[in-house]
Amino acid sequence: MTRGGRRKETDEAERRCIVSGDSGPKAGLIRFVIGPEGQVVPDILGKLPGRGIYVGADRASLTKAAEGGLFARAAKAPVVVPDGLVDAVERQLTRRLVELVSMARKAGLAVAGFEKVKDWLAKGRAKVLLQASDGSERGKSKLWTPEGGRFFGCLTSDELGLAFGRESVIHAALAAGGLTRRVIEDAARLAGVRSDIGAARAGKDKTTT
Repeated sequence: MTRGGRRKETDEAERRCIVSGDSGPKAGLIRFVIGPEGQVVPDILGKLPGRGIYVGADRASLTKAAEGGLFARAAKAPVVVPDGLVDAVERQLTRRLVELVSMARKAGLAVAGFEKVKDWLAKGRAKVLLQASDGSERGKSKLWTPEGGRFFGCLTSDELGLAFGRESVIHAALAAGGLTRRVIEDAARLAGVRSDIGAARAGKDKTTT
């Protein structure tokens, strides 16, 4: 609490996951609302009206919430869980992340291509390294996570390509900035949901060879 009885901003941003029961920052959770016909609706941007229901941003938690009746328990009412809800969350997070990287590129905060990314890393300008999940491991190992920065490998080369207006992109880097912070938050969430291709590596330093 701050003086005057107001909660700190960090306190206000914490919510409880209906699966684990743990509280944490909203940035690490997926928000859902119950629609007018009782359907469970993902709210990736956190802007839809209604009481929010939060689930940890990992596939196991989302699957358990969808299949275990936890949304109805949290809403204290019957709900309709759409088929493929977890996949819908993944698609929306992917689209959101691609849009954010594209915005960062247009703002001059992102570059793509091995040589440009290597140059940014060498000069200390890069704060985030993005590499395609389906790219060559040998090629990707020649770059490194920025000192004090982050690495994510949760987008495919086609998806990274969309962000840069190209057919495909394997290597990309982002400089510091407000957009970059949002990229980090959503990339971490997508990595959790895409646990088979990114969760174990998201945010962890890679070792170089």
